[in-house]
Amino acid sequence: MKKKILLIEDNDDIRENTAEILVLSGYTVITAENGKVGVTLAQSEIPDVIICDIMMPVLDGFGVLHLLGKDERTAGIPFIFLTARSERSDQRKGMEMGADDYLTKPFSEIELMSAIESRIKKAGILKKEFSKNLEGITGFLAEVKDMADLQKLTLEKEANIYRKKDEVYRDGNYPRGIFFLNSGKIKTAKFAENGKELITALYKAGDFFGYHALLEEGRYTDTATAMEDCEIYLLPKEDFFSLIYKNAEVAKKFIQMISNNLVEKEEQLVKLAYNSVRKKVADALLQLQNTYQTNTEAPFSMQVSREDLAHLAGTATESTIRTLSDFKEEGLIDIKSAKITILRTDKLSGLRN
Repeated sequence: MKKKILLIEDNDDIRENTAEILVLSGYTVITAENGKVGVTLAQSEIPDVIICDIMMPVLDGFGVLHLLGKDERTAGIPFIFLTARSERSDQRKGMEMGADDYLTKPFSEIELMSAIESRIKKAGILKKEFSKNLEGITGFLAEVKDMADLQKLTLEKEANIYRKKDEVYRDGNYPRGIFFLNSGKIKTAKFAENGKELITALYKAGDFFGYHALLEEGRYTDTATAMEDCEIYLLPKEDFFSLIYKNAEVAKKFIQMISNNLVEKEEQLVKLAYNSVRKKVADALLQLQNTYQTNTEAPFSMQVSREDLAHLAGTATESTIRTLSDFKEEGLIDIKSAKITILRTDKLSGLRN
C-alpha cells in the first residue's frame, strides 16, 4: 500500500515540483497551499508523513506543528520542516516543538527522499508490537539501537536468578538500572514504621520494573521481592538514559512499554481508604487475576500466601483469612492449601461495601 504524504507549501512552483517528485517515487501526495488548509487535511486524511514550509500566510509552519501536536490522531505523524531560511534559531525552535527533521531550500531529490524514507522507517519501528518476552524486548532494543545509534544499548547477557522471597532491590537504595522480568512474579511494597507491609504493584513475565527511581534520579521508595523463583535481566542505568535522552520518539515508545497506569494507582488508594474488608479482599483477588491470568477460558488459580494477599488488600491477615472463608462458603472461590481458585469473577467484581 502506498504511503501518503501531505505537502504544505505556499509557493506554487515548489509545491508542484516537489509533489511531482514524490508521485514519481511511488507516494500518494496531498497538497495544501497554506497552513490552515494543511491542518484540516492532516486531520481528515491522517497521512504517513507531513512536509511543511515554515514561512506561510494564514498559519505558519510552527502553528501547524503546534495544532497537530495537540490532536491525538496527528501528534505522532512524522513532521519534516521545509524552509528557505537556514538560521539555527529556526531549526532549534522546530526541533524543540517536536519536528522530526529539517530540510533547507534548495534541497536535492536525494535529500528529500532520504529524509522521508528515514522517518517512515522509524515510525514503523515505533508502531511495531514486540512480544513481552526476552526475545521480543531484545528485538525492540536491537531495532532502537539501529535507529538511535546507541551501540552499547543491551540487556546484561546473564540473567540473575532470584529465589522466592529474595529481595531484588530495597527501599532507600540507589538504582543501578531498570529490571526486565523474564519469568516469575514480583511484588513491590512499602513498609510502615510498625513493619506493616502494603503491596504497591505486581509484575509478571514481560514487565519492566524499578524505573520510577531512575526517572526521578533518586532512591527507591519501595522494596521489590520475588513471589516465586524469577529470572531477571538488567538494562544498565547508562544505557537507559542514553535511550531516553538521545531520541524523543524512542523515549515515548519505551515509556509506553514500561509505565503503569497512574489512574489505576489513584483508584487503588481510594479503595484502600474507603472500601470494606470484603471489597478490599475481592479487589485484591481480581487484581491478581487481571495481572497473572493467561488462560481466560479456565477459572483463575494461583498460589498466594495469606500474608501477601492481606498486604495487597491493605487489611489484617486475620481479617483476610476470615473473608476468604466467607467467600468459599458463598461459592465465590475455592481453596486448596495455598492455592485460591476464583469461581465467580462477576460476583466478586459486583460486591458493594
